[in-house]
Order: sequence, then C-alpha cells, then structure tokens
Amino acid sequence: MTDSNTPVALDPERQTKAKEYNRIKRRLWLVNVLWEGLYAAAWLGFGWALALKGWLTGFTASPWLLVAAFAVVYGGVDSLLTTPLSYYSGFVLPHRYELSTQSLKDWLLDRVKGLAVGLPIGLLVLEFIYLFLRSYPDMWWLWAAGFMLVFSVLLSNLAPVLIMPIFNKFVPLDEQHRDLAERLIRLAERAHTRVKGVYKFDMSRRTKSANAALTGIGNTRRIILGDTLIDKFTPDEIETVLAHELGHHVNRDIPLFIAFGTVSTLVGLYLASLAMRWGAAAFGFESIADPAALPLLALVLGGYGLLTMPLENGFSRWRERLADRYALQATGKAAAFANAFTRLANQNLADVDPEAWVVWLFYNHPPLNQRIESARRFAEAG
Repeated sequence: MTDSNTPVALDPERQTKAKEYNRIKRRLWLVNVLWEGLYAAAWLGFGWALALKGWLTGFTASPWLLVAAFAVVYGGVDSLLTTPLSYYSGFVLPHRYELSTQSLKDWLLDRVKGLAVGLPIGLLVLEFIYLFLRSYPDMWWLWAAGFMLVFSVLLSNLAPVLIMPIFNKFVPLDEQHRDLAERLIRLAERAHTRVKGVYKFDMSRRTKSANAALTGIGNTRRIILGDTLIDKFTPDEIETVLAHELGHHVNRDIPLFIAFGTVSTLVGLYLASLAMRWGAAAFGFESIADPAALPLLALVLGGYGLLTMPLENGFSRWRERLADRYALQATGKAAAFANAFTRLANQNLADVDPEAWVVWLFYNHPPLNQRIESARRFAEAG
C-alpha cells in the first residue's frame, strides 16, 4: 500500500466502467419508477383495489386486519412481479462489473431477511397512518408526520444494535488495529462525540466496495468500518473518511436532516390528504381511510418524492461539502483525503465526473472530482 502522501491516480479503465455501470443503474431506476407508477394506477383504474377490499371483507371486518391484508397482497404482487428486475440490478449487474462477491444463495437470504425486517416495520407504520386516517380525517397528515418523526428517531437509535447485526457481523477492532481504533476515538473526542467503540463489519461478504459510518444516536452511537476499507486504505485515509462523518455531528447535521425531512414529510402528507379526498369521490372509496385507497396514497407520495428529490439532494450536497471542509480542517491531511476519495472512486466504481443534470437529480453527495479538487485547493491554501 502506498504512503498517504503519495498521490493515488484514478484508473481510466475503471472510470470507463463506472460511467457504463451508473448509466445502466439510472435506466433501471427509471424502469422501476415507471413500473411503480403504472402498477398503482392500474389498481385504481381497473378497479382492482375495490375488488380486493370487497373480497377481503368476506373474511374480516376488522379495519386493522383489512389494512394489513390489503398491503400484503398489494405489496406482495408488486414484489413478485419486480423480482426479475431486482435480481438483475442487485445480483447480475454488480457481478458483471466485478463489484459483488455475494453468492446467489446469500443474495436470496438477504432478500428473506429484508422481508422479515421490513414487512413488520412497514405494516406498523401503515397501521398507524390508517389509525390517524380513521380517527382524525381532517388532520391525519399532521398526526402522521409527528409519528414519523418519533419513529425515525427511535429507529435510528435502535438500528445499530437490533437491525444492522441481522445483515452484517460487527466486531470491535482487534489488537492488530488497536492504534487505528485509538486514533479514531481521539478524533471523535476532539469532535465532542461520544462513541461506544470502533467496529469492523464484513462488507467483503457482499461487495468489493468500501465504506465507513458513524451510526446510532446517543448511547448506541458507534464507529463502523468496512473490512474492505481497513484492508485497502491507509490509517491516514481512514481517519479523513471518518472525520467527514464526524463533521456531520459537529455541524449538527443530524437534527438538521431530521427537521428538513419532517417538514418535507409534512408537506407530502398534506398534499396526500388533498388527493385522498379527491380520490374518495373519484374512485368510489367509502372514505379516505378505505384500505382500497392505498394505491392512491402510494402514487401521490411517490410522485411527491420524485418532485422533491432534487431539492433534498441539493440540501444534502450542501451539508456534505461542509462535512468535507471539517474533515480537512480537523485532520490537516489533504493529501490523504484526496487519496481516500480517489481510492473510493476506483474501488466503488464511482463516476467522478458525472453530467450536471445527473448530479442535480441523483447525487446526495458532491461528485468525487469536486471533493478531490477541494482537498487539493485546501493543501495549496495551507
């Protein structure tokens, strides 16, 4: 491994592949978006939603069971029909571009785990939304937004200890990496961030990509490093990557993102409330709390998410730039910072110089060429 001060070069061949890979991913994203829109519209336009609700009422009159059963059928059919697309985008394509190390068996197991975790969580959220729809038909969107705020904070706190270990094995850094762990703990202390420890997780079981993160809130906050990062990056480079994550804490980005997301959710749910009132009359629903209105709710919130995606990504890019600035100032290791993100571009097959419209629409981080260049300007200014 080269020294952190020796410049790491971008691999031209990897960049050619990166542009191809990301172009295909964008096309698959568009196919998925169009499918989900047409799928929801078909359930409404062909009367399948009302027909399914009518059939389910022959088994139960409980509004709780009706919502759950309708959601399982609606989502289950969608999941089955999109399995080929998921298989291609999640398994075939990463293997074709030599990013994935995962066997088909493990990929299928991850799908089962995702369903086992995601289904109860999704149904819980949906049941509460429908409870608010039934109980507060005029102000349900306000109650739902408040619930989503509390739920997201609770989930962020519990995910590192309850959910993430289902998918990856997390172990404290061993004696071989003791110096690295101590260095990162000191870095966190300088940022006035209390962490429970530094953990390695087995990214290499699934991918050749590398990553690091600061996860959790409060007493579950911890530093996690992918084994692919530890094996391929120098300690200085790892330090700059983590310093970026700590920059979000120093800049109070967690509460800012929560506040921004809450406002965005509130607006989206309010617009959904207007659409649900219109849809109740247009499609013959009994009320806005009719389980048959679920496809309309999905269609409206999905469309809202598409419209606001550039705004949310722009906000995120702004905060990411500030976190980059903190990382450079806190470590003073501009060369290591530039090398780290160059390695990430080569290893993760990231397009360092995407088109402006791609950045505007899809990127929640600045393009890597801008981040690398900001490190070089910092070094020149220093």
